[in-house]
Amino acid sequence: MSRQYIINSKSDRKTNNKNVKLFSELLGYSDIQLNGTRPWDIIVKNDALYQRVLSQGSIGFGEAYMDEWWKCDAIDEFIFRIFREQIDLKDKINWKLVLSLIKAKLFNRQSIKRSFTVAEKHYNLDNTLFERMLDKRMVYSCGYWKNASNLEEAQKNKLQLICDKLQLKSGMRILDIGSGWGSFIKFASENYDVECVGITISKEQVKYTEKSCKGLNIDVRLLDYRELNEKFDRIVSVGMIEHVGPKNYRTYMKSVNRCLTDDGLFLLHTIGSKVSRNRTNPWIDKYIFPNGVLPSIKQLGEAIEGLFIIEDLHNFSADYDLTLMAWYNNFNSNWDILKLKYDERFYRMWEYYLLTCAGTFRARVNQLWQIVMSKNGILGGYTPVI
Repeated sequence: MSRQYIINSKSDRKTNNKNVKLFSELLGYSDIQLNGTRPWDIIVKNDALYQRVLSQGSIGFGEAYMDEWWKCDAIDEFIFRIFREQIDLKDKINWKLVLSLIKAKLFNRQSIKRSFTVAEKHYNLDNTLFERMLDKRMVYSCGYWKNASNLEEAQKNKLQLICDKLQLKSGMRILDIGSGWGSFIKFASENYDVECVGITISKEQVKYTEKSCKGLNIDVRLLDYRELNEKFDRIVSVGMIEHVGPKNYRTYMKSVNRCLTDDGLFLLHTIGSKVSRNRTNPWIDKYIFPNGVLPSIKQLGEAIEGLFIIEDLHNFSADYDLTLMAWYNNFNSNWDILKLKYDERFYRMWEYYLLTCAGTFRARVNQLWQIVMSKNGILGGYTPVI
């Protein structure tokens, strides 16, 4: 049961009227109207929304959507306008927020013990959800939409792009840190005759990969990256470092350096932030990716200093908008099947997650980087793949 706000006294009504005015003015800067008729306008279904958002910030706004306190025909466009105009509904400072900030400073929220939390919360959800939402290869990361007209083509393009950037050759030994449902290692093994090791913290992903990759030269393990100490010719990590946390970026890079051969290549595929932070959006942290943080270029630079040379950096963040919208369309069109396992509140939570993320990439607030690195620098230089 959601928290209920009751507005009945004259004083309460006066306060709420002020909140409505403030809320309306803030949204007006982004060309958004309360109870307007355009797709990106929001329709308020509970007048207590304003006080809830002003007191709880972004987590209150997201939970209010889950509780059906407001609706919007185009959440992605609403979020795009909010962030493109830099109107940030920040959490009001309170003791709960202060405590979470202190914890982020003092404690390692992505320790080996805690690193498995996101698997239990997110990646160990029933595979039916992801099978209905993702492409046939189960790629849960940004597709590459150059010369692609649909999600299947975009994800195949992305896998091929990674193989080309890593310059894969027959007989190489490949490590995939955070291998998901095995999409990359399966593609690489089938097309390049390479030996692949995938590590993940999700039991469901291990079971799925073992079944889908049966007969291939693939070894998938339930393992934290800090526990690995073997040599590989190539290392790839796609959409995993977002779960590592700033306190562990250096440890993560040292682990990769330890496992990479001296003449090897490492490709890091990650969502990125334009500013350095030690915590994520509180709604995302609570409902979608516990303990996750998006790295900045500064944070990654400090983590790789003295360990790697950046050979290539490719930003195609606008492609994540297209990918997320494709996922949402798949999720929405398959809801009649998925609702047998999930309730309507889950639908609104997942819808909010996918569409708000699409809006942030459309506004170019969030980035998507592929960074190719070597330990000692490639003599003669690295040839970028375009």
